[in-house]
Amino acid sequence: MMTENRLPPLNWLRAFEASARHLSFTEAAGELGMTQSAVSQQIKSLESFLGRPLFLRRPRALQLTDSARTYLPTVQAAFSMLNEGTETFLGNDPDTTLDIHSNLAFTVLWLTPRIDRFLADHPWVVLNISTSVWTTEYTRPYASVEIRFGGGMWEGVPGERLVSEFYYPVCSPEIANTLSGPSSISGHRLIDVSGMLESWESWFRAAGIGGRGALPVHRASTYVVTLEMARRSLGVALAHDLVATPFLETGELAQPFDIKLPQKEAYYLITPPEGTMNPAALAFREWLLAEMTLPA
Repeated sequence: MMTENRLPPLNWLRAFEASARHLSFTEAAGELGMTQSAVSQQIKSLESFLGRPLFLRRPRALQLTDSARTYLPTVQAAFSMLNEGTETFLGNDPDTTLDIHSNLAFTVLWLTPRIDRFLADHPWVVLNISTSVWTTEYTRPYASVEIRFGGGMWEGVPGERLVSEFYYPVCSPEIANTLSGPSSISGHRLIDVSGMLESWESWFRAAGIGGRGALPVHRASTYVVTLEMARRSLGVALAHDLVATPFLETGELAQPFDIKLPQKEAYYLITPPEGTMNPAALAFREWLLAEMTLPA
């Protein structure tokens, strides 16, 4: 009987799929480059593994059982996915493939709105983007380039700081219109990203209204969530320039006060040693550093 988390050998499934398509062990054997008896034996092994028959052996032809008719589409879909994935993998030139592993907020709020500029200038690049929130989710050294948020050093690997920023409260225009001064923020929900070095307490101190550290703070793991909460008037969020600017420019968020503090953490670009960077990674690094110097 089939047990949990067990799969039959791939060659048994190939024999089953070909035999079901041809309704003939002989024709399946010809397609697979095997003997008819070998195909028949693999089908018997698969049937034993599954604990039920897959074919009715008729004198002149095979007939699928009801169980086989149910199972066949799953097997065919799996082989189709494998074929498509393999073709894609083999079709990607290592020199033109750019694997970016990037912080989620950076990817969604900064990179995605601009990536068309890079692809327009480098139409030969094939792009693969994966995202993460925490640095423990990174897959180095498999990515061509990585963009991380933090202090600038991971596992002894230094990064290139992309930008120096400030952090400050942001909220919806509706909430901004109700705020009479920094102290009035405490009348609303406070929102922040987990694990940040900067905090509401430090901002309140800079605003001259210390002692607010005991106020509850609602947290999420990424600015993608906290800024959406702020945009929906669920509270006031701390944010920094790179992630907040798109919403401030559209008027979806407002910066109610001019009090801004230097951001200790930052976004960093991490690349393999120069000699191992492929042309796509080299082109992306050059583009990214240039793009960071452009006006927002």
